[in-house]
Amino acid sequence: MISNLVLLILEKSIDGYVRLEDFAYNTHHYAYGSGWEYPLKKSELARVLKTLREKGLIELTGDKELTYRLTDPGKDKALWVKMKISDEKWDGKWRVVIWDIPEQRKRVRDLLRYKLKVLGFEKLQKSVWVSKINCTIVLKEFIKKVGIDKWVLVLESDNIEN
Repeated sequence: MISNLVLLILEKSIDGYVRLEDFAYNTHHYAYGSGWEYPLKKSELARVLKTLREKGLIELTGDKELTYRLTDPGKDKALWVKMKISDEKWDGKWRVVIWDIPEQRKRVRDLLRYKLKVLGFEKLQKSVWVSKINCTIVLKEFIKKVGIDKWVLVLESDNIEN
């Protein structure tokens, strides 16, 4: 929970950087609207930041002021977290993902399935998944980035019936 909060805060920051000291003492400013209500202990924040650095999601940019920023994988993770916890009102469109990924690309197919589950997609058929979450652009970028865009189709529809 706290690690997701840190990723989202770094993603929202104006210049992409947050100083540890500022974050630790002004958590309420950064956490506004995130559902986080508790004071954050500096030791807990330090532990979370260390874990995020070890995972390659953030990097330390200034030892003197302990300034952190998101890495590219961290930006990706923050976007997925943001979509997952989004409380936007449903726009009436279903997102449908259909694929026929060859067996030689099984690992990336499993990765796609995992990402869809994380986003809250439901399996309609073996390789057809649906969701109400507005994530078409980010999902298409992910699909292109992992090199499966010729086997995956992402649709938006306002009508799905059995």
